[in-house]
Amino acid sequence: MNILLYRYNSICESSILAVWKKSGFQITEITEEMENKDLSPKEQMLLVSAPLKTNHFDLVFSINFFPVVSEVCNIFKTPYVCWIVDSPVLELYSNSIYRPWNRIFLFDYTLYQEFAPKNPECIFYLPLASDVTTMKPICDSITDNDRLQYSCDISFVASLYTEKCPYNKLNNPPDYLRGYLEGIIASQLKIYGYNFIRELVTTELVTEFKKYLPGFYRFPDNYEKNEIAVVADLYLSTKVTEQERLHLLDRLSEQFSVDLYTGSDTSLLPKVHAKGLARTYSDMPKIFRLSKINLNMTAKSIKSALPLRIWDILACGGFLLTNYQSEIPEYFEAGKDLETYSSEEELLEKCRYYLTHEEERMQIAENGYQKVTKFHSLEQRLGEMFDLLTAHNHL
Repeated sequence: MNILLYRYNSICESSILAVWKKSGFQITEITEEMENKDLSPKEQMLLVSAPLKTNHFDLVFSINFFPVVSEVCNIFKTPYVCWIVDSPVLELYSNSIYRPWNRIFLFDYTLYQEFAPKNPECIFYLPLASDVTTMKPICDSITDNDRLQYSCDISFVASLYTEKCPYNKLNNPPDYLRGYLEGIIASQLKIYGYNFIRELVTTELVTEFKKYLPGFYRFPDNYEKNEIAVVADLYLSTKVTEQERLHLLDRLSEQFSVDLYTGSDTSLLPKVHAKGLARTYSDMPKIFRLSKINLNMTAKSIKSALPLRIWDILACGGFLLTNYQSEIPEYFEAGKDLETYSSEEELLEKCRYYLTHEEERMQIAENGYQKVTKFHSLEQRLGEMFDLLTAHNHL
């Protein structure tokens, strides 16, 4: 298999690259966007088309969807395989999604339901997976000094979204608009497993919202201009995520010892133990293994899927306590492989319980590790991807 890999520095890229190289695939990497995020569409086009002119590739691959790559592959009649691992990915509203040479894999089933009808023969559902192969040797190398540094009761490794919440640019909206928006946010904060924000965003609300949001996202030409999705997923869902993380971490730190690994400003959380950023392939696996409870709070723009953080914690043999997502029962049994919460009160109660029930906690962590090792490794998931492509005669 000869693959042209278009990279932009997603944390998923290196793991996939390692799996494919181990499988004997020939990989040619396009890496310019890893250093330069301001490449023009023309520059992207030239970067992809140049190797396609001189070499045969079985497919072009990227994490997330690049419309320019899709267009170039359509011209060269080369399959463009991409795996959507984030949300929102507004590039999916590009008209390039209709191209027949696309092979788009979506990690969130709710996203799949939205976009599959646009190109049903070329869009698939594929959940994320655990990179056990990468994580295991890091966890196996844990030292006594690591135990002193990383062991804790509760840890949370993630952004607080305070520094990347575009809703916070809202500029002096009238009371009626602010009140309605705050009502949506407060309501969604109380509901787990179902994001209903889009149902409450109307075209009239979008019109009003845009008046008071400087620099409101503008779709490029040749995109479906779904501004309801932008307000719901980019602005409001991000704000809900920010507020949830700040509130729950504040409540937890009032009762428990909480280590927070983040590059965000932690001044609003004076009782947490702010540890700074955790490096993905050195610090994080050790944190996951040595924390008694690893907390996950899924970004609200991820409607039903399991985010990468869930798979990473389980790959390290860590005990996971996560908010409920509707796809969790498809892959794991709550209380056996991991644990879930569906309210603030349940979160506090389960932290209290599992911090005092070590044997049960450790057994759940071991069960989760065995489950992902046996059924949900990255190698297995990439195999499922190629099985789907082959079954649909897409290679």
